[in-house]
Amino acid sequence: MERNQLIGLLLILAMFVGYQYLVPKPPSETKPAQITKTTRPSTNSVTAATTPLDSAAARTQFGDFATAATGQARDIVVENPDVKLTFSTQGGRVKEVLLKKYKTFDGKPLLLVDAKTSRTSLELPTKTGKVDLHGLYFQTNAQGGTVTGQPQVITFRAEIGAGQAIEQTYTVPATGYTIDYALKATNLDNVLGNGEVRYQWEDRMPQFENDLSNNRRAATINYQTTTENFDHLAENESSNEATVEEPVQWFAIKHKYFLSAFIAQTTQLNKARFQTIVDLADSSTVKTAIADVSIPLADIKSGKGQFRYYYGPNDFQIIKEGVAPDFDRNVYLGYSILKPINKYFFVPVFNFLEKFIGNYGLLIFCLVVFVKLVLTPLTYKSYVSMAKMRVLAPELAVIKERVGDDMTKQQQEQMKLYQEVGVSPLSGCIPVLATMPILFALFQLFPNLIELRQKEFLWAPDLSTYDSFIKFGVTIPFVGDHLSLFTVMMTISSIAYAYYNNQTTPQQPGPVNMKALSYIFPVMFMFVLNSFPAGLTWYYFVSNVVTIAQQLLIRNFVDETKLKAVLDENRKKIAAGGGKKSKFQEMLQKQLAAAEDARKQAEEAKKRTKK
Repeated sequence: MERNQLIGLLLILAMFVGYQYLVPKPPSETKPAQITKTTRPSTNSVTAATTPLDSAAARTQFGDFATAATGQARDIVVENPDVKLTFSTQGGRVKEVLLKKYKTFDGKPLLLVDAKTSRTSLELPTKTGKVDLHGLYFQTNAQGGTVTGQPQVITFRAEIGAGQAIEQTYTVPATGYTIDYALKATNLDNVLGNGEVRYQWEDRMPQFENDLSNNRRAATINYQTTTENFDHLAENESSNEATVEEPVQWFAIKHKYFLSAFIAQTTQLNKARFQTIVDLADSSTVKTAIADVSIPLADIKSGKGQFRYYYGPNDFQIIKEGVAPDFDRNVYLGYSILKPINKYFFVPVFNFLEKFIGNYGLLIFCLVVFVKLVLTPLTYKSYVSMAKMRVLAPELAVIKERVGDDMTKQQQEQMKLYQEVGVSPLSGCIPVLATMPILFALFQLFPNLIELRQKEFLWAPDLSTYDSFIKFGVTIPFVGDHLSLFTVMMTISSIAYAYYNNQTTPQQPGPVNMKALSYIFPVMFMFVLNSFPAGLTWYYFVSNVVTIAQQLLIRNFVDETKLKAVLDENRKKIAAGGGKKSKFQEMLQKQLAAAEDARKQAEEAKKRTKK
């Protein structure tokens, strides 16, 4: 098989495999029955608590916790440079979370947790029934304000009796998005019953980015078990749910670029059940995420109820250390073979360039140049291989004229020629194939880089999403409701590169016209990438332009006349029994000999049949 044929077939295979794994599958139909059967956090206790209760009614509903069943809610606002937290004495809980350094796609304050769309319950088993702690009123001496220097500790306490209490303690850092949380029961052995504490969180996730469909595909619940098995609900536009058999260490309600997470530090989360619900008719909600977990009551009694909340950006540099074990896996860096390329090369290089370059379009340009410089040896080797093919083009034409249209014979004769001059047909395609993991790694990385979010460049207001240079007003099949100019530029540059490459590469025989396919592929990918981030298509465009410039530069250092002399010298050495053969050439020689023997046997068998 010739070099171009091999490259073409591998590219076709890679395209189809990539399409299956990288392009989201069509959403399945949402079954109404699944939604109606969903167990949601109970709000009975909250509703009842806001209604004035007499002592008898409070005792009936809340049992020994009746003294905390009535009261007046008070908000306590605590903030640092990164986050503004609103706590409520009703429930001793986090009521709202504002991320101070981020805005929604339409310029509004980014409320990651909103009292209107997020609700929680924390059910404590007692001897008289379950009591939702988030329906009780807690006491605190905290006054709120800005955290400076040392972390600020906020303690909510609900007195049950003399020396008996439930305490919830939050520790807000001077900077950052991680809030420590402790739940403790003091002297409540005669009050608490059997079972586990049940924590439920329902979040109707608002839209923070401009592409609702893309937001819905990205929104999910990630979780990791205590045995370090990371998993998540399917990322698509349909409803999904999972029941986790083994204990969970942490879970995160994941928006496209933001996380709301609950982490067990000294205990574990049991009986975990996660669900995401999509209502396609509701454009105000991306998804409804529901987490339902249980906490061992014994750990709460013994002081092991140590937890942590993370409310912040899904930024690899922020979450890679100090939040929770393997918490950085919330940033999707590609599947197994691609993840190391992004984690240990592209992300560090990107963050290094960030320190010196403020314009992210220019940063991407510099990233392309850096990558191309690193790959220069491979690019040079690939170009030299193509140059050798051009030098051999006249001899290949003679072979084609001599053997006619017998493709098998053509390939055999060509392989003999390559062997005679010491040329490996794989020497040109291996460098090309070596760059493919980089292209696929970037395909996975750019849609998940929060660093590109709302970064302007040229006509694109946000490099983390598509640039809708032309809006159609209607949805066109395979295109969408817009046309991305960066994607068009990428397509044109890809066709230009294909044209340049085809001028310098001789046509190879075979059933597949590789030169024609080189023009078809860019057009096909234009439809695929039209709704991908502008930062990605800008990278591909710059990469194509730099590649052409790089090859034009390399061309000045490759003398094809001298190259032909080298091949002729190789021919003489190999013919004289000298020259160093590669293992590939030795294998090729054996295969050619076997193919020639098989051909001769077939011809002899054909002659005997005629007789």
